Amino acid sequence: MDQQTLAHQQVMTADTQKVLRNTYMLLAMTLAFSAVTAGISMSIGLGSGAALIMSLAALALVWFVLPKVANSAAGLPVVFLFTGLLGASLGPILNRYLAMQGGSEIVMQALGGTAIIFFALSAYVTTTKKDFTFMRGFLFTGLILVIVGAIGAMIASWAFGVDVSAFSLAISGAVVLLMSGFILYDTSSIVRGEQTNYIMATVGLYLNIYNLFTSLLHILGAMNDD
Repeated sequence: MDQQTLAHQQVMTADTQKVLRNTYMLLAMTLAFSAVTAGISMSIGLGSGAALIMSLAALALVWFVLPKVANSAAGLPVVFLFTGLLGASLGPILNRYLAMQGGSEIVMQALGGTAIIFFALSAYVTTTKKDFTFMRGFLFTGLILVIVGAIGAMIASWAFGVDVSAFSLAISGAVVLLMSGFILYDTSSIVRGEQTNYIMATVGLYLNIYNLFTSLLHILGAMNDD
């Protein structure tokens, strides 16, 4: 019985390592693809309206299409389409920051900060094997509150002309903390063998990185009198 248990644990460890390896490999490829589509979007001067449509299309893919094909070969092109659309949607934002004085430094600082946070947190989880899945309820509650707050701020700004710049900055700060928590949670789920689908794991980590980068960009831009 002990030998069977040990053999089972060894198989689980091998499977977990495979999922983790495939996840990081696919994540690296999708991030590179997003960088390419963002570059194309910037070069053609994609408008904000088109970028919004691309973002909505990407969300539709991840909500309605990907769950149905995540366990098949069809999941990979859907993931690349999803990440490509989100990458392209960054074009107008990046062009706006790059047009500012010192804008290139702001973008590089946001990229560097995102990379440092992601690699540090991921390395911590994979090294220590600590369980962060207990954070699930707190993180999803926080995410809902942030979404509600962001929608409320947009309505207040567009419909009533309220200055929500300070509140928007606070939302970005909350997103940075939440995405850091989600990186811990999602990585822990993979390491503990709870997430066995590397495609869905990749999408989760990609969204963490994407939201972390855009929030850091907003915060750094505000600190530089954006």
